[in-house]
Amino acid sequence: MKGRLPDAAQALGLALSDAEADALLAYQGLIAKWNKVYNLTAVRDPEQMLTQHLVDCLAAVPPLRRVLAEQGAEAPALLDVGAGAGLPGVVFAILHPQLQVHCVDTVAKKAAFVQQVAVELKLPNLRGLHARVESLGQGYDIVSSRAFASLVDFTTWSRAALKPGAVWLAMKGKEPVEEIAALPPEVQVFHVEHLQVPGLGAERCIVWMRATAA
Repeated sequence: MKGRLPDAAQALGLALSDAEADALLAYQGLIAKWNKVYNLTAVRDPEQMLTQHLVDCLAAVPPLRRVLAEQGAEAPALLDVGAGAGLPGVVFAILHPQLQVHCVDTVAKKAAFVQQVAVELKLPNLRGLHARVESLGQGYDIVSSRAFASLVDFTTWSRAALKPGAVWLAMKGKEPVEEIAALPPEVQVFHVEHLQVPGLGAERCIVWMRATAA
């Protein structure tokens, strides 16, 4: 798998260092280990886990980097909502040491897993939070989710976490036309970005949103 990961990353326009590739594979190993006790993911096969989790999340990295560059924040912070096993938050943290990544989940064992990943992989910019996202205050430049909830629920619950000028990054499968149509006027979809995930024969996209005045 160590050969497959850099190849997939290269197809996405990413050049992984050996340290980054090793960290990503170590993270996958931790998911597999903890999965035996905690139900972190339904995907058990290592090859499928690589494609459906790691590579799928890597596909969001180039778009994330573009938006971070556009924002130009000196100490950017990202909140990953309903993070579960830490996807995509942990992947973002591994590849962006300058980005403070908080993975929030209402399930204590999942937040504890992310904390363990931060310790074992020596990621000081990563933190697992056991909380409801509604309880978190304004402090994030990007608020992300992956297969978490409807766009309406995601944006409603996490709106208070947005800094001025912040954006939502919602990773979805097929373009969620009905969910987009259901959004209130104070949420603006400014880009639906279709992704090509190497080795994955399924549609993927990012719905980029920002808060507007009601």
